[in-house]
Amino acid sequence: MFSLKDKIAIVTGGSDGLGRATAKKLAQEGANVIICARRVKHLMDAAKSIFEETFGSVIGIQADVTSKDDCSRLINETIQHFGSTDILVNNAGSSLSKGIEDLDDEQWYSDIELKVMAAVRMCKGVIPYMKTQGSGCIVNATTGAGKVPESSRLPTSVSRAAGINLTKSLANEFAKDKIRVNAICIGKIKSAQWERRSKGQDIENYYADLGKSIPQVVLEKQKNMLILLHSSFQQGLPTLQALQ
Repeated sequence: MFSLKDKIAIVTGGSDGLGRATAKKLAQEGANVIICARRVKHLMDAAKSIFEETFGSVIGIQADVTSKDDCSRLINETIQHFGSTDILVNNAGSSLSKGIEDLDDEQWYSDIELKVMAAVRMCKGVIPYMKTQGSGCIVNATTGAGKVPESSRLPTSVSRAAGINLTKSLANEFAKDKIRVNAICIGKIKSAQWERRSKGQDIENYYADLGKSIPQVVLEKQKNMLILLHSSFQQGLPTLQALQ
Protein backbone atom coordinates (compact mmCIF):
# COMPACT_ATOMS: atom_id res chain seq x y z
CA MET A 1 0.00 0.00 0.00
CA PHE A 2 1.16 3.53 -0.79
CA SER A 3 2.59 5.16 2.34
CA LEU A 4 1.77 8.69 3.45
CA LYS A 5 4.81 8.81 5.74
CA ASP A 6 6.72 12.08 5.35
CA LYS A 7 4.38 13.34 2.62
CA ILE A 8 3.61 17.07 2.83
CA ALA A 9 -0.13 17.79 3.02
CA ILE A 10 -1.99 21.11 3.07
CA VAL A 11 -5.58 21.02 4.35
CA THR A 12 -7.60 24.23 4.01
CA GLY A 13 -10.39 24.73 6.51
CA GLY A 14 -8.48 22.31 8.69
CA SER A 15 -9.56 23.46 12.15
CA ASP A 16 -13.09 21.99 12.12
CA GLY A 17 -15.25 19.18 10.83
CA LEU A 18 -14.09 17.10 7.88
CA GLY A 19 -10.96 19.23 7.45
CA ARG A 20 -9.83 18.59 11.01
CA ALA A 21 -10.67 14.88 10.77
CA THR A 22 -8.73 14.63 7.50
CA ALA A 23 -5.73 16.41 9.01
CA LYS A 24 -5.82 14.03 11.98
CA LYS A 25 -5.95 10.97 9.70
CA LEU A 26 -3.03 12.25 7.62
CA ALA A 27 -0.99 12.95 10.77
CA GLN A 28 -1.76 9.47 12.11
CA GLU A 29 -0.36 7.98 8.91
CA GLY A 30 2.90 9.91 9.17
CA ALA A 31 2.31 12.87 6.86
CA ASN A 32 3.58 16.36 7.68
CA VAL A 33 0.32 18.31 7.87
CA ILE A 34 -0.31 22.02 7.42
CA ILE A 35 -3.78 23.22 8.35
CA CYS A 36 -5.13 26.70 7.72
CA ALA A 37 -8.13 28.66 8.92
CA ARG A 38 -9.08 32.28 9.52
CA ARG A 39 -9.37 32.28 13.33
CA VAL A 40 -5.87 32.15 14.80
CA LYS A 41 -6.62 30.86 18.31
CA HIS A 42 -9.10 28.25 17.08
CA LEU A 43 -6.59 27.13 14.44
CA MET A 44 -3.71 26.81 16.88
CA ASP A 45 -5.89 24.98 19.41
CA ALA A 46 -6.87 22.52 16.66
CA ALA A 47 -3.23 21.97 15.62
CA LYS A 48 -2.23 21.39 19.25
CA SER A 49 -5.12 18.98 19.79
CA ILE A 50 -4.32 16.96 16.65
CA PHE A 51 -0.67 16.73 17.72
CA GLU A 52 -1.67 15.52 21.20
CA GLU A 53 -4.01 12.92 19.69
CA THR A 54 -1.59 11.62 17.05
CA PHE A 55 1.94 12.74 18.04
CA GLY A 56 2.22 13.61 14.36
CA SER A 57 3.63 16.63 12.59
CA VAL A 58 0.96 19.35 12.45
CA ILE A 59 1.47 23.05 11.78
CA GLY A 60 -1.21 25.74 11.80
CA ILE A 61 -0.84 28.70 9.42
CA GLN A 62 -3.47 31.42 9.60
CA ALA A 63 -4.90 32.16 6.17
CA ASP A 64 -8.12 33.35 4.59
CA VAL A 65 -8.29 31.42 1.32
CA THR A 66 -10.54 34.05 -0.25
CA SER A 67 -7.43 36.24 -0.23
CA LYS A 68 -4.98 35.74 -3.11
CA ASP A 69 -2.13 37.00 -0.92
CA ASP A 70 -3.00 34.62 1.91
CA CYS A 71 -3.08 31.64 -0.47
CA SER A 72 0.35 32.58 -1.80
CA ARG A 73 1.73 33.04 1.72
CA LEU A 74 0.32 29.69 2.86
CA ILE A 75 1.99 27.86 -0.02
CA ASN A 76 5.26 29.81 0.28
CA GLU A 77 5.54 29.10 4.03
CA THR A 78 4.88 25.42 3.39
CA ILE A 79 7.61 25.28 0.74
CA GLN A 80 10.04 27.22 2.94
CA HIS A 81 9.44 24.84 5.84
CA PHE A 82 9.27 21.49 4.02
CA GLY A 83 10.70 22.12 0.55
CA SER A 84 7.75 20.67 -1.36
CA THR A 85 4.09 19.71 -1.19
CA ASP A 86 2.60 16.33 -2.09
CA ILE A 87 -1.08 16.63 -1.13
CA LEU A 88 -3.59 19.47 -1.27
CA VAL A 89 -7.05 19.10 0.26
CA ASN A 90 -9.30 22.03 -0.71
CA ASN A 91 -11.82 21.75 2.09
CA ALA A 92 -12.61 25.34 3.11
CA GLY A 93 -16.25 26.21 2.55
CA SER A 94 -19.65 27.00 3.98
CA SER A 95 -23.23 26.14 3.10
CA LEU A 96 -25.23 29.14 1.98
CA SER A 97 -28.58 27.83 0.71
CA LYS A 98 -31.31 30.17 -0.45
CA GLY A 99 -33.65 30.78 -3.34
CA ILE A 100 -32.51 33.09 -6.12
CA GLU A 101 -34.89 35.87 -5.05
CA ASP A 102 -33.27 35.98 -1.60
CA LEU A 103 -29.68 36.38 -2.80
CA ASP A 104 -27.84 39.56 -3.68
CA ASP A 105 -24.74 39.88 -5.85
CA GLU A 106 -22.37 40.10 -2.89
CA GLN A 107 -23.54 36.75 -1.57
CA TRP A 108 -22.92 35.19 -4.98
CA TYR A 109 -19.45 36.75 -5.19
CA SER A 110 -18.54 35.66 -1.63
CA ASP A 111 -19.63 32.08 -2.21
CA ILE A 112 -17.74 31.76 -5.48
CA GLU A 113 -14.61 33.31 -3.92
CA LEU A 114 -14.66 30.80 -1.07
CA LYS A 115 -15.61 27.62 -2.92
CA VAL A 116 -14.26 28.16 -6.42
CA MET A 117 -11.58 30.84 -6.57
CA ALA A 118 -9.89 29.65 -3.38
CA ALA A 119 -9.49 26.18 -4.90
CA VAL A 120 -8.32 27.70 -8.19
CA ARG A 121 -5.62 29.74 -6.43
CA MET A 122 -4.44 26.88 -4.22
CA CYS A 123 -4.26 24.46 -7.15
CA LYS A 124 -2.46 27.00 -9.31
CA GLY A 125 0.03 27.58 -6.50
CA VAL A 126 0.94 23.96 -5.74
CA ILE A 127 0.84 22.43 -9.23
CA PRO A 128 4.25 23.83 -10.34
CA TYR A 129 5.93 22.11 -7.37
CA MET A 130 4.07 18.87 -8.02
CA LYS A 131 5.08 18.98 -11.69
CA THR A 132 8.73 19.48 -10.74
CA GLN A 133 8.76 16.47 -8.40
CA GLY A 134 6.75 14.34 -10.84
CA SER A 135 3.79 13.53 -8.61
CA GLY A 136 1.01 15.03 -6.52
CA CYS A 137 -2.49 14.54 -5.22
CA ILE A 138 -5.26 17.15 -5.09
CA VAL A 139 -8.61 16.45 -3.44
CA ASN A 140 -11.42 18.98 -3.78
CA ALA A 141 -14.23 18.71 -1.22
CA THR A 142 -17.54 19.48 -2.91
CA THR A 143 -21.09 18.28 -2.22
CA GLY A 144 -23.74 16.13 -3.80
CA ALA A 145 -25.63 19.34 -4.60
CA GLY A 146 -23.05 19.99 -7.29
CA LYS A 147 -24.35 16.91 -9.10
CA VAL A 148 -28.03 16.90 -8.13
CA PRO A 149 -29.14 20.36 -6.96
CA GLU A 150 -32.17 20.64 -4.72
CA SER A 151 -34.67 23.47 -4.57
CA SER A 152 -33.40 26.69 -2.97
CA ARG A 153 -29.81 25.45 -2.70
CA LEU A 154 -28.23 28.52 -4.28
CA PRO A 155 -25.51 29.60 -4.61
CA THR A 156 -23.84 26.51 -3.15
CA SER A 157 -25.14 24.09 -5.80
CA VAL A 158 -23.69 26.31 -8.55
CA SER A 159 -20.29 26.80 -6.90
CA ARG A 160 -20.03 23.10 -6.03
CA ALA A 161 -20.79 22.13 -9.64
CA ALA A 162 -17.99 24.48 -10.66
CA GLY A 163 -15.69 22.69 -8.20
CA ILE A 164 -16.49 19.33 -9.77
CA ASN A 165 -15.77 20.63 -13.26
CA LEU A 166 -12.57 22.31 -12.07
CA THR A 167 -11.53 18.90 -10.80
CA LYS A 168 -12.25 17.24 -14.14
CA SER A 169 -10.40 19.91 -16.10
CA LEU A 170 -7.29 19.75 -13.91
CA ALA A 171 -7.33 15.95 -13.91
CA ASN A 172 -7.30 15.89 -17.69
CA GLU A 173 -4.64 18.58 -17.96
CA PHE A 174 -2.15 17.21 -15.45
CA ALA A 175 -2.53 13.43 -15.68
CA LYS A 176 0.56 13.44 -17.89
CA ASP A 177 2.48 14.97 -14.96
CA LYS A 178 1.29 12.20 -12.59
CA ILE A 179 -0.80 14.66 -10.61
CA ARG A 180 -4.04 13.00 -9.52
CA VAL A 181 -7.04 15.29 -9.05
CA ASN A 182 -10.25 13.99 -7.49
CA ALA A 183 -13.35 15.35 -5.80
CA ILE A 184 -15.30 14.15 -2.78
CA CYS A 185 -19.03 14.94 -3.05
CA ILE A 186 -20.01 15.23 0.59
CA GLY A 187 -23.48 14.53 1.94
CA LYS A 188 -24.69 15.44 5.42
CA ILE A 189 -21.90 14.89 7.94
CA LYS A 190 -21.93 15.40 11.68
CA SER A 191 -19.93 18.61 12.10
CA ALA A 192 -19.64 21.91 13.94
CA GLN A 193 -21.52 23.59 11.07
CA TRP A 194 -24.67 21.60 11.83
CA GLU A 195 -24.19 22.09 15.56
CA ARG A 196 -24.22 25.85 15.03
CA ARG A 197 -27.39 25.56 12.98
CA SER A 198 -29.12 23.56 15.71
CA LYS A 199 -29.29 26.76 17.81
CA GLY A 200 -29.27 25.02 21.16
CA GLN A 201 -31.50 22.08 20.25
CA ASP A 202 -30.53 18.62 21.48
CA ILE A 203 -27.92 17.79 18.88
CA GLU A 204 -28.77 14.09 18.53
CA ASN A 205 -32.45 14.89 18.01
CA TYR A 206 -31.43 17.52 15.47
CA TYR A 207 -29.33 14.97 13.56
CA ALA A 208 -32.22 12.49 13.71
CA ASP A 209 -34.53 15.08 12.14
CA LEU A 210 -31.96 15.76 9.42
CA GLY A 211 -31.73 12.06 8.74
CA LYS A 212 -35.45 11.86 7.98
CA SER A 213 -34.90 13.77 4.74
CA ILE A 214 -32.24 11.35 3.50
CA PRO A 215 -33.06 8.14 1.60
CA GLN A 216 -32.65 5.08 3.86
CA VAL A 217 -32.29 7.48 6.78
CA VAL A 218 -28.51 7.54 6.45
CA LEU A 219 -26.55 10.35 8.09
CA GLU A 220 -22.90 10.10 7.07
CA LYS A 221 -20.22 10.47 9.69
CA GLN A 222 -16.78 11.93 9.16
CA LYS A 223 -15.12 8.53 9.37
CA ASN A 224 -17.09 7.28 6.36
CA MET A 225 -15.94 10.21 4.24
CA LEU A 226 -12.38 9.68 5.46
CA ILE A 227 -12.41 6.24 3.82
CA LEU A 228 -13.05 7.97 0.48
CA LEU A 229 -10.55 10.71 1.20
CA HIS A 230 -7.86 8.24 2.14
CA SER A 231 -8.46 6.16 -0.97
CA SER A 232 -7.96 9.24 -3.12
CA PHE A 233 -4.44 9.64 -1.69
CA GLN A 234 -3.50 6.16 -2.82
CA GLN A 235 -1.59 5.65 -6.05
CA GLY A 236 -4.04 2.98 -7.15
CA LEU A 237 -6.98 5.36 -7.52
CA PRO A 238 -7.14 6.90 -10.99
CA THR A 239 -7.50 10.61 -11.48
CA LEU A 240 -10.77 12.23 -12.56
CA GLN A 241 -13.12 10.76 -9.94
CA ALA A 242 -16.03 12.50 -8.23
CA LEU A 243 -16.61 10.19 -5.27
CA GLN A 244 -19.95 10.36 -3.50
